[in-house]
Amino acid sequence: MADPHPRSPLFFALAGAALLLAGVGAGWTFGGRSGSTAPGDFDKRVHDYIVSHPEVLIEAADALKSQGSERQLAEIADQVVRPWPGAVLGNPNGKVTLVEFTDFACTYCRGSVADVEALIAANPDLRVVVRELPIIAPTSPDAARWGLAAAEQGKYPAFHKAIFAAGRTDPASVQAAARAAGLDLDRARKIVADPRVNAEIAGNLEFARKLQINGTPSWVVGKRLIIGAVGRQALAQAIAAARGS
Repeated sequence: MADPHPRSPLFFALAGAALLLAGVGAGWTFGGRSGSTAPGDFDKRVHDYIVSHPEVLIEAADALKSQGSERQLAEIADQVVRPWPGAVLGNPNGKVTLVEFTDFACTYCRGSVADVEALIAANPDLRVVVRELPIIAPTSPDAARWGLAAAEQGKYPAFHKAIFAAGRTDPASVQAAARAAGLDLDRARKIVADPRVNAEIAGNLEFARKLQINGTPSWVVGKRLIIGAVGRQALAQAIAAARGS
């Protein structure tokens, strides 16, 4: 049965912090010279600590969210790493998979292009599965559809590079990127209108919901979910860890 009074992560963070502090306080009390502490004094210490260190609530909420996301990832990992045919960068048969949730209108995703290219160059066994997550701009969904149409023609890397280089997802920029990638435009338009394309994007949005992804870029590598443009070094470390696991 669903909880009639659902709780937010912050609620549980507050509860967890209070329990933690209660344990610390109890240990201090039992180990202290006085042997007892008035309840009011303890409540005040808890209150004062939280007020003085509000970051513990944020850290606790983030930890709870991360734990929940990793549990969800374990349940859907096989689906997340399975690409729309052709929507892959790097080695299509690579032994290590990095999944990127991206939006062609995302400035941070555009900034991560060079990082991904460097990671591919440094890791010949790296397969980058790109999942279109068009959440930034009104023009994002159409650009994502054209990306999937490019993948259907085996030209996803070229389109991916061209549209990010353009820095825009308006119709003219999308068409220019499609031509630059060498797409058969008539064939691409049929794929753009194919219900399977909308189903793929809807599936990516559902993955994002389950994993509590609310921004791009976001990454999955091995058992880890990484949110944000964390940079080349952090991704390289995660790839190395996945390779060794």
